[in-house]
Amino acid sequence: MAANVSHKLKNPFEGALAGGGDPATSPLYVFGPFLSLIIVSSAAKVIFGGAVWLAILTIAVVSAMYRLVMQWVTDGSGGSGLSEEEFGSWAVKVNAAITFVEYTLTFLVSMAAMVTFIADRFPALNDHILGIQYRTLVAIGLSLLTGWLVNRGPKMAARAFGPATLGVLILLWMMIIATVIRTGFHLPVFSLEAFSAENLHFTIGGFVRILAVMTGIEVFANLVAAYDGSPAQKSNKAFKSLLIIMSTTAATMLIVGPAIFSMSDPANTHVSVFTQTMDKLLPAPLPYIGSLVGIFVLMSASAASAQGLQNLALGLRERHYIPRAFGALNEYEVADKPVWLEVGIVCFSFLFFGTSEETYLAMYAAGVFILLSMTGWAVTKRLLRKLKEKFSIRNAALIAGTTIAAILTTGATAIIFEERFFEGAWTYLVFIPILYIAFTYFRQRIGAPSPEMDYLGQIDSTMLAGFGFGQTNFSTELEMNGEALPKKLHWSPEPFAEPHQIKDFNDFDHIITLLDGSDYAAQTLPMAMYICESSGSQLTLLAASRSYEGDQGKAEIENYLCNVAKKIHAAGIQVNCVVRAESPAEATHEYVDEHGVDLVLVTTRGGSGEKNWLREGLSSKLVHLLDIPVLLIQVFESGPAEAPHLGRILVALDGSVFAEQMLSFARMMGKLFDSELMLISVPAVPESGRYRAVPSVVQSIRKQAEKSMRAYLDAVADQLRQEGLRVRTTVTGSYPARAIVEVGKREGVDLIMITSQGRGGLDLIFMGSVAQQVVQLTDSPVFIFPINQEL
Repeated sequence: MAANVSHKLKNPFEGALAGGGDPATSPLYVFGPFLSLIIVSSAAKVIFGGAVWLAILTIAVVSAMYRLVMQWVTDGSGGSGLSEEEFGSWAVKVNAAITFVEYTLTFLVSMAAMVTFIADRFPALNDHILGIQYRTLVAIGLSLLTGWLVNRGPKMAARAFGPATLGVLILLWMMIIATVIRTGFHLPVFSLEAFSAENLHFTIGGFVRILAVMTGIEVFANLVAAYDGSPAQKSNKAFKSLLIIMSTTAATMLIVGPAIFSMSDPANTHVSVFTQTMDKLLPAPLPYIGSLVGIFVLMSASAASAQGLQNLALGLRERHYIPRAFGALNEYEVADKPVWLEVGIVCFSFLFFGTSEETYLAMYAAGVFILLSMTGWAVTKRLLRKLKEKFSIRNAALIAGTTIAAILTTGATAIIFEERFFEGAWTYLVFIPILYIAFTYFRQRIGAPSPEMDYLGQIDSTMLAGFGFGQTNFSTELEMNGEALPKKLHWSPEPFAEPHQIKDFNDFDHIITLLDGSDYAAQTLPMAMYICESSGSQLTLLAASRSYEGDQGKAEIENYLCNVAKKIHAAGIQVNCVVRAESPAEATHEYVDEHGVDLVLVTTRGGSGEKNWLREGLSSKLVHLLDIPVLLIQVFESGPAEAPHLGRILVALDGSVFAEQMLSFARMMGKLFDSELMLISVPAVPESGRYRAVPSVVQSIRKQAEKSMRAYLDAVADQLRQEGLRVRTTVTGSYPARAIVEVGKREGVDLIMITSQGRGGLDLIFMGSVAQQVVQLTDSPVFIFPINQEL
C-alpha cells in the first residue's frame, strides 16, 4: 500500500504521523459523553479528576506493556501475532472477529464525531426532514463517498485526505499551549473521594467513556517492521513513535481536560464540548481552522478503518478463514466487498440509531479492551515462561507490571460490559461467536494454506491493517531481510511428494452426452463423436427433464434423439438413446452408477442459453455429484467446430495427491490422440507486487516455491516421457485460474484438464473454485476431474 514515493520510516516522528491517527483524534470526541454523565453529580470535579488519572495510569501501563511486544515481535504482526503464538489458532479467530467489528465501529464513531464537528458550525443540520436529521443524511453521504474513495485504491484516499495526523497534533498542542496561557497550568484534582461508594459509579462510568483514548495503540507494534535498522533499533523507534502520540493524548487529557470541564456546557447539545472550549481558547479564525482539521482527520480515520478492513479480509482470505470471493481484488487492486459491507452497516446504523458518537462509543471501547486484554495476558504468559527458564529480578518486575496492565485492561473490559451491556456491548456476545464459527467453517472447508501463505496472510491482516490510512500518507514500503523473519517459518514450501505411480486408465469404453433438443446442447456432438471414433467407445445420448412425464413431450425428445442417433450410427459409432422424466443431474448420476460410464460430456449452456455454471446449473451439479470426469464444451453462437482436434492438452497440477489422480486420464488421452501434454503449476505465493509490505520476503518464498514446483513437474514429465509422450512444463503466474487461461490461450491448447473439489450449493457460491473460474474465462473445452477427498 505505497503512495507516490516509497520509503522506509527513518525516525519516530514519521512513525507517529504514519500510525497515530486514531489515538490522536480521540480527545476530540471522548469528553462530551464523559461530562454528560458526571455533570449531574455534586462531586463532578473530583470525579473528573479520578477518571482522568485512572485513564492516564492505564495509558502508562499499557504503553509499557507494548514496549515488550515491540521487542519480541518485529515482523509487524504486533500484539495479535503474539496472542496467536501464545494461545494458538483460537486467538487468531477471536482477534479477527473483534477486529472486524472494531473497524466498523471505528468508521461509525469517527464519522459520527466528524458530523458533530460539521453540525457545530452548521446547527441547521440538527433539524429534521421527514423525521430524519439532516446530519444523518450528511453522514450517510460522506460514508458512501469515503467507501468509494477507499475502493479506488490507497493513492486516491491519500490524495483526498492528506496527512491529517500532523494537523490534529498541531491542533492539540495549540490547545495545550493556549490553555496554559489563558488559565495557567492546572492538572485534574486527584482525590480518593472519587472512589467513595457514592461517587465510584460515576468515576468508573467516566473512566469507561474516556477509554477510547487507547484506540489505535496496537498500530505502533505493527509499525516495527517499517523502520530502518536492526530489530532492536526498529522496536526503539516504534516505541518512541508511540510515546509521541500517547504523550500528546495524555497531555491533552491532563491540561486541556480541566479547561473543557470548566469552560464548556455539556447540556448544550448543539455544539460539542471540544468546539465550545476551542472557541474560547483560540483566537479567530483558529477555531474554524481547528474544526476543518478535526473534520478531515476524523474522515481520514474512517478511511483508515475501511483500508484496515480491506487488508484484514485479504489476510483472512490467504489464511483460508473466509471465502476467496469476499476478499477478491477489484480493478484498483483492493478488496472492495468488505468496505461496501462496512459502509452498508454504517449507513443502516446511522439511519436507525442516529449519529451521536456516544451511541457507539461503549461498543468501540469494549472491543479495544478485549484485544488489549488478550495482548496483556499473552505478554504475561511469555514472561512467566522466561522466568521459569531463567529467574531474574527484571523478569519478575516485568511480570508484576504486565500483570497490572492485564488486570487493568481486563477489568476495564468487564466494567464496560457491566456498565453498557444493554447499550450495545451485548452485540459482542452475538457477533464474535458467529464470526468465530464462520472462520472455523471456511478454514475446514477450504483447508489449511501453505505455511508461507499463512504467514503472509498474518502480515496482511495485522501489519497492513494497522497502517490503514497512515501508511498511504507517508508512502511506507516495508522490506524485511532474513534476520527479521520469525524462526518458526521455514522459507520453502513443504516438499512435494514424489509422483505416485500413474494409475492405468487405458480407454474410454462408455461415454454419455446430455441433450435437450437445443442447438446449444448439441454442440457436444462433434467432440463426442471424435472421442468415440478414436477410442471405439459406446455413446449414450441422454435426455432428462421432468417435463418429459407427458406423452407429447417425451415423444418429441425421443424423435429428436432418434434422428441424431441415425447420423452418429452412420459414422460407425455404437449409440443408444435414453430418456428419463427426472432432473438431468439426478438422471445422469443414476445412469452413470448403473452402467459404468467413463466420461460425461455437457455444454456450458443448455436450452436457456445461460452459462449454467454461473447459475448453479447442470454442469456444476454434475461435477458436484459425479466421481468420474466431466468434459465441458464451450458454446459458440456460430456453432461447434466441425472437426475437433486435441493436439495440445494443458494439464494443471498443484503437487497434491488429488491432482495426480488426473494424470492417468492425461496419459491415456495423450496416447489416444497423439497429443502434446503441457503440465502447468501456479505457485501458491503471489508475486511481490501484491505484497508491497514485504517484497523481499515474498520474492524469497516465491523463488523457492517455483524451484520446488519445477522439480515436481520435471519428475512427472520424465515419467510420462518414458512412455513415449511429448511433454512440456511451465511454472508461472500467481492466480491459478488466470494463469491457466492465459497460458492456454497463448499456447493455443485444445483442451484444459483440471481437478475440482466438486463443490455445490452454498459452498460453490461462497468459495467458488479454480475450475469454475477457468470455465468462465476460457473458450477451450475443460476436462474436470472431481477430487476424491478420501484418497
